[in-house]
Amino acid sequence: MTTDKECATTTKSPGQPLGEYLANVRTTKQMSLREVEEAANGVVSNAYLSQLEHGRIAKPSPNILHCLAQVYGVPYETLMEKAGYIAAATPSTTGSRRHGRVPTFAKENLTNEEEEALLEYLAFLRSKKGKRPT
Repeated sequence: MTTDKECATTTKSPGQPLGEYLANVRTTKQMSLREVEEAANGVVSNAYLSQLEHGRIAKPSPNILHCLAQVYGVPYETLMEKAGYIAAATPSTTGSRRHGRVPTFAKENLTNEEEEALLEYLAFLRSKKGKRPT
């Protein structure tokens, strides 16, 4: 018999928590909280997004996740997985997929953790340079 704590642990997606992931993607896209709110046509307020990013809201509705996936250009399934709605994809189900969201010259598909690490590093590099001219 599993305890509530064990059940919660097994349903959480591995890797980066949802809030941290959303913050890193937003930083990588060089968007402010208000810019995300505008791009989402008010579906997600900047205050709500801030609470998500700080982990105060752990499981937003699928509608919110779908909107954020569109704004950020990330797979909806990734956000659903990180929120705990769906199980992580296994390597056998992703074998024929492209390399993922991050364009690389890797011979093999990147794991979610590798993609997240690349996105974090890119956000770090961009934060050191300041905003890029558009």
